[in-house]
Amino acid sequence: MTTGKLDQLLHLQSEALKLRARRQEVIASNLANADTPHYKAVDFNFAEALRKATGAAGSTGGAPALLKTNPNHIGPDRSTLSTVKLLYRTPTQASVDGNTVEMHIEQANFADNAVRYEASLRFLNGQIKTMLSAIQD
Repeated sequence: MTTGKLDQLLHLQSEALKLRARRQEVIASNLANADTPHYKAVDFNFAEALRKATGAAGSTGGAPALLKTNPNHIGPDRSTLSTVKLLYRTPTQASVDGNTVEMHIEQANFADNAVRYEASLRFLNGQIKTMLSAIQD
């Protein structure tokens, strides 16, 4: 199996892990600024960011596909961070000081994202273990 095929096999889960880690940072920043006047809570659409990061069909927006005339040419920048577009959250209840962080929502999102990160990590580890056992046998 060539490196290219390994990359293809592991690309989705590795990009998901990067995005989950980035989302955890964003939510942690929201939680840290819960008492900062006029702080606007942000988040991003994980599914859309993953579609863009993996180049999946159906992703909206972004630049058109770039053509390579040689397989050794460097492709377009598909780094995870370049796919994330932070969006402001709309609070369910406005705060007097203009802060839009809602602690219960942020804490729930933080816990949910942590569980999903762990699931992606376990799935990626399972894929690697399967490949290793196939190579060793």
